[in-house]
Amino acid sequence: MAYAARRGMANRPLDGLRVAILCATDFEQSEMTEPRKALQEAGAETVLVSPKAGDITGMKHDVKADTFKVEMTLGEANPDHFDGLLLPGGALNADHLRTMPEAQAFVRSFQAHGKPMAVICHAPWLLASAGLAKGRKLTSYHAIQDDMRNAGADWVDQDVVVDGNLVSSRQPSDIPAFNLEMIALLSRYRARTGQRPLADTVQEYVGAENLETRRA
Repeated sequence: MAYAARRGMANRPLDGLRVAILCATDFEQSEMTEPRKALQEAGAETVLVSPKAGDITGMKHDVKADTFKVEMTLGEANPDHFDGLLLPGGALNADHLRTMPEAQAFVRSFQAHGKPMAVICHAPWLLASAGLAKGRKLTSYHAIQDDMRNAGADWVDQDVVVDGNLVSSRQPSDIPAFNLEMIALLSRYRARTGQRPLADTVQEYVGAENLETRRA
């Protein structure tokens, strides 16, 4: 069965899940908007979380892009009220968040409860500063690979890496692979927590043959 037809027939695999998207201003816009769209199309509720209320600005590499309304401040966001976490990249965004104890505590809570985390580009900086990179197999934007290795990570250069509750990618060109594995990871979490059998979620949504191809 074709991907589009299979996807159209399937129930949305992330119905009932709530995902926090944590960014400061000057995040890489496509790394927020495209995964967010994929999550919403799969049925997840997404909430844009940022350190301050108001608007934040996306970037297209080094050029200012669109503005987005913050839906919840970091101080208001309770990690217990979310099922997963998306961390977009962008050097300025990630460099700001990694210095914030509140942001570090936020991501530590997701890890402590084994909840899915999807991180891309410069976003693994926050994992490193929170002490969560050590012993993890992951990827990131190539320019911070030494930082990741110095933090104890097993850094690899590939489009997407899945390690337990963590999925990571390098850059905007990896977003299609990133989205696929992010949805698969959240679907496994949903099945594990008893919300729906896995066979009725991710394989229907992406097509069993597509999923197996990505994992080959």
